[in-house]
Amino acid sequence: MDRVRAVAGRHPMAVDVGLAVLVAAANVPAAAHTGTGMVGWLWFVVAHLPLVWRRRAPVAVFWMVFAVALTVWTVTRVDVAYPVIVILVGVYALARYRPWRQLWPAAAAVEFTLAVAWRQGELPRTDLVALTAILAATGLLGMTVTTRRAYLAELEERARRLERDRDQQAKLTAAAERARIAREMHDIVTHNLAVMVALADGAALTAAAAPQRAADTLATVATTGRQALGEMQRLLSVLRDGDQAPAGPLGLTPQPGLDDLDQLVEQVRAAGLRVTLVRQGTPGEWGPGAGLAVYRIVQEALTNTLKHAGPRATAQIRLRSTATSVDLEVTDDGTHQPDRPPQCPPVSGHGLPGMIERAAAYGGDVEAGPLPGTGWRVRVRLHFDDGKGRT
Repeated sequence: MDRVRAVAGRHPMAVDVGLAVLVAAANVPAAAHTGTGMVGWLWFVVAHLPLVWRRRAPVAVFWMVFAVALTVWTVTRVDVAYPVIVILVGVYALARYRPWRQLWPAAAAVEFTLAVAWRQGELPRTDLVALTAILAATGLLGMTVTTRRAYLAELEERARRLERDRDQQAKLTAAAERARIAREMHDIVTHNLAVMVALADGAALTAAAAPQRAADTLATVATTGRQALGEMQRLLSVLRDGDQAPAGPLGLTPQPGLDDLDQLVEQVRAAGLRVTLVRQGTPGEWGPGAGLAVYRIVQEALTNTLKHAGPRATAQIRLRSTATSVDLEVTDDGTHQPDRPPQCPPVSGHGLPGMIERAAAYGGDVEAGPLPGTGWRVRVRLHFDDGKGRT
């Protein structure tokens, strides 16, 4: 049936011609039984021919076949049944393809004609009732089919809209996930490379005077590199396998949080930057997402310090926690910073914009800029109104 409907949809004119021929073939026995001769067969063809255009011009087709039927009844004075069938086909086409307001005049004209024939004694009362019921059923059938087709078309359109919305939502989700992964990759790669560069520079300077110290430093470089490689492989496995990523050191390992800040500070200290961490207050039950945001912001701030503050710089991290908020401040003394930007850079890369995005996810804000004299300060405030934050 679906294939038949598809073929009919592609060739509507052929379907209308076939229907007109089918109706005419069904009416041939009734017309032949009357023995009307050549004139009668001519009227027979004229009555059925307009049905070919019933879909494209149903109003004109109805009034044409109605006029032909009246002519057959009044001029030929031959009792034939096929004009009634042709009129009913015209009524159905009118109800099927035009608004119901255009159906009422046609139904009224047919019913008036039947009533006149009954009053003149040419139509029995039982035939009047039967034809009236058939006329009403034909009109209702056409309107029902129209309503059903419109309902099905609306369901199909709604399904298409839902599919488009689903695809669009999937694309937005994928874009957001790609942005998150890019931000994580930037934080991991930038920080670890900055630490490795600082350690390698230190090893190069001490290789001649203190070979053992240089060897220890290079071992730390290797350890840092392996950690960075492991985190990158974990993120790549998430990109490749999604929720099916394997557990373990290269799979969905736990994300860093507040408890890992001490390890981060030790890693930066090993790179040569003197860092102190001051904690105040007791963190609330914010969830792992909030802890990861704080960790990454501190990591990015220390990475910028390593890159821009100079070899003899010192940095301080102040973390003030409450049940519903975090106030984070990372400062450095900024010694020997010839390439340090004089003001907060524009939001175009992954460093400061990444901090801003992470803070905005928790209703926070970021302040970054130079201190009076020398030095740099990054201050971040995060708010957790529900005391749990977002995961």
